[in-house]
Amino acid sequence: MLLCYNFEQNTNAMSKLISKYNIPGPRYTSYPTVPYWDNTSFSLKDYKETLIRSFKESNTTEGISLYIHLPFCESLCTFCGCNKRITKNHTVEMPYLKAVLKELSLYKTLLGEKPLIKQIHLGGGTPTFFTPENLNFLITGIFKIANKAEDCDFSFEGHPNNTTILHLETLAQNGFTRVCYGVQDYNDTVQKAINRIQPFKNVQQATQNAREAGYTSVGHDIIYGLPFQTEAHVINTIEKTIQLKPDRIAFYSYAHVPWIKGNGQRGYKEENIPNAELKRKQYETGKRLLLEAGYVEIGMDHFALKNDSLYQAVEDQTIHRNFMGYSDSKTQVMIGLGVSAISDSWYGFAQNVKNIEEYKSLINDNLLPIFKGHILTSEDLIIRKHILNLMCTFETSWEDAALYFEELPEVVSKLKELENDNLVERLENKLVVTEKGRAFVRNICLPFDLRLQRNKPKTQLFSMTV
Repeated sequence: MLLCYNFEQNTNAMSKLISKYNIPGPRYTSYPTVPYWDNTSFSLKDYKETLIRSFKESNTTEGISLYIHLPFCESLCTFCGCNKRITKNHTVEMPYLKAVLKELSLYKTLLGEKPLIKQIHLGGGTPTFFTPENLNFLITGIFKIANKAEDCDFSFEGHPNNTTILHLETLAQNGFTRVCYGVQDYNDTVQKAINRIQPFKNVQQATQNAREAGYTSVGHDIIYGLPFQTEAHVINTIEKTIQLKPDRIAFYSYAHVPWIKGNGQRGYKEENIPNAELKRKQYETGKRLLLEAGYVEIGMDHFALKNDSLYQAVEDQTIHRNFMGYSDSKTQVMIGLGVSAISDSWYGFAQNVKNIEEYKSLINDNLLPIFKGHILTSEDLIIRKHILNLMCTFETSWEDAALYFEELPEVVSKLKELENDNLVERLENKLVVTEKGRAFVRNICLPFDLRLQRNKPKTQLFSMTV
């Protein structure tokens, strides 16, 4: 059951918790996390075997998911840590899309039959950098290679400034029912700092256009902890968002990772970024406003109206989390197409090369453009399930012997301090995250992360948990 949050809390106690638990930690879109993949023993041959195995187990019953990375942007948003190529040259579109379709053909040959596509998500970069005609070429091309599931779930990330009615209608005609707009913040100072200028009227028009085009779920992404952002800015952004009543809202912390090569996070000083306590206050204030407006908290940093399928997935306990974020349904196989895209066979992970020219060259040579990955051990698979449970449903259990691993007693003992701080409740063979603990769910997953615990990083690998 989804619980209501108690906002009557002791400010000093929360400040102490924030100071105590604000440490670097993964967002757990996978386990093991990418920095802890065993690349030295990874082989493409082994990964292909895991993919074929998983495909045979699941394609006919649940289909597969496709994540397609469309990396081009016309301008650099300085909050973004994603792999992208900044250009105003739109002649790059078609050669790239042809490479993506050829990559899917290589997978079809490997798997020996047409995959059944249950989910598609277009991410970036800026998917709406591409013309509607070229996006139509991509999607229709996919279904010359693969079959479409009857209960398909297709979505894309839209930029409010350049997502046209024709974009929306074209993708809707190809089965897309969900769009998520990157809003971030409505304050002029913040928008200038992150180089993402988009007035409220643009978001309002884009949201209205999506509904008129028949989209059943319109989402908005909002970020707290951005440079120069205040609590008043967050309140203003949330209040404007509530006016538009998007079906889903991702309200998440800005991940400051300036050490990652090529992201733009050097356009402001460290002192321009809100401290951990202010970030937590921004989140709690925004969360309170969303809950009062009828939204329900979903997993970590996500909210949905009760009419949205993501809420129903929580009620049905079918919610899933992977490299695409939270999803209202699960497929065992997810294939990532395009530069830097990550594939997940459930038994293994594989990531594509990050350079566009190298990617296209490998595709032209009929080679899968994978450059690193990880094959999960039996222990990895068990821990992965526990972390997924915690991230999706805020509880996990080891009553089933299949969810017990050798170091579980040691992991459970490390939860004692979290229990003393009333962030978790330990029952017999079960762990439940308290309402107070939901804000610290990344920290609660850390004891289970044995790869990180056994090899603590000497330099910072992850953004801060608060």
